[in-house]
Amino acid sequence: MPEMPEVQGLVDYLGDRLAGRRITKARVSAISALKTYDPPIESLEGTTVTGAARHGKFVDLFTDGGTHLIFHLAKAGWLRWYDALPSTVIRPGKSPIALRIGFDDESGFDLTEAGTKKSLAVYVVRDPAEVPGIARLGPDPLDPAFDRATLAGLLAGRRTQIKGVLRDQSIVAGIGNAYSDEILHAAKMSPYALAANLDDAEIDRLFTALSATLAEAVAAASGKPPADLKDAKRRGMRVHGRRGEACPVCGDEVRSVFFADNSLEYCPTCQTGGKLLADRRLSRLLK
Repeated sequence: MPEMPEVQGLVDYLGDRLAGRRITKARVSAISALKTYDPPIESLEGTTVTGAARHGKFVDLFTDGGTHLIFHLAKAGWLRWYDALPSTVIRPGKSPIALRIGFDDESGFDLTEAGTKKSLAVYVVRDPAEVPGIARLGPDPLDPAFDRATLAGLLAGRRTQIKGVLRDQSIVAGIGNAYSDEILHAAKMSPYALAANLDDAEIDRLFTALSATLAEAVAAASGKPPADLKDAKRRGMRVHGRRGEACPVCGDEVRSVFFADNSLEYCPTCQTGGKLLADRRLSRLLK
């Protein structure tokens, strides 16, 4: 799933290339992806892109027509950029393409979604706050106003595992499964630690790890075209997606805990005092 750093990379790329470009084509080929009907998607045609922004994991392209094209790539969505937009006709139900947008210089992009679980979401709105997922977002950790005191306030009283707190978009915007693993590894913290139980030193470590991990990932994504962002993300991961490999800090084996539709990765030596966390999937099989 694209998370904050990759989404910021997309926003930077699109903002640089599309400011001042007129939209000539706006076509939805997967009706389930379009979550709004007023304004209609066709109202984007003839308007000019004036900028791009990020809200959590949402991309926002705004136009001089007062409308915003907003999309969330969900778990299996991606943006495919073309310097010359293909002229082929998209056959609904026969293609992974959900949305095609074209511009007056013949460039454009498709939003695609792999797999059968369709979660990619597209909105055309007059105000980003009309998108429910944006309206409920918590503070953005890349905001200069997000400091150590902000994080401490978000954690206070939450008897919830810290992994879940970091992933909850209504608490902290933009962090998902991958970067929460990376942040907790850098903070030397168990994903099962209760947020409310963290002491001052642990909050200090968590804030430092959160800030540094996201800043490094955003810097790595900066300036890269969409086609290169996924590989840049994978290369930057120390534990996420690296089950069975050696931890780059201590050399211990990176372990996983599996859930219904995802997994978390961690280093026992760095994060749990050598203790192996229970694999929920294996536990269910043994019952």
